[in-house]
Amino acid sequence: MDYLALIEDVRSFTKEHVKKSRFEHCVRVAEMTARLCRHYGLDESKGYLAGIGHDMCKDFPKEEMESLALKDGHGLSEYEKKTFSLLHGRAAAVLMKEKFGIDDKDVTEAVANHISAKIGICDLGKCLFLADKIEPARPQSTDEYRENLFKLSLNGMFYSVLNENYEYLQGRGVEVPPETLSMLNYYKELAQNEEKN
Repeated sequence: MDYLALIEDVRSFTKEHVKKSRFEHCVRVAEMTARLCRHYGLDESKGYLAGIGHDMCKDFPKEEMESLALKDGHGLSEYEKKTFSLLHGRAAAVLMKEKFGIDDKDVTEAVANHISAKIGICDLGKCLFLADKIEPARPQSTDEYRENLFKLSLNGMFYSVLNENYEYLQGRGVEVPPETLSMLNYYKELAQNEEKN
């Protein structure tokens, strides 16, 4: 696949279909995902591609977003029915396949799951999830904050940011996906095992 050409196509589409501030966020996330990929030995072109397109459907009308998301064959969870904006990742993954011919499973899985992640998500998916949460415009994302995170293993950083995000949502009284606690425990154990070895 010609990732550089795809990046340009997806960048143009995203720029046309989201508000200016969201496009700027997508650029920062793309740059951060590429940086994370470089740091952890992954393909940074794939990282940039996933990042630049991760929110391409976020400003779509509800019906269009839902219609696209359902094409992945996974139906809607009760949680998604209550919070339809969560479908924008799944919708973007479908659009990447249908409109841009992107059949790289890591890229589409990363985009589909960038909002809440999941147990067993691919390493590119972890990088995109992280980039979305720690890109430089996020209030907590100071240079020192990011520098400390980059000292961790990928699973260590993933657990740290996942836990921080969970505590932030809990503190604001926001309902979190039911599988988040089991995912936290899973990645905590993975990170701790890596530290021992």
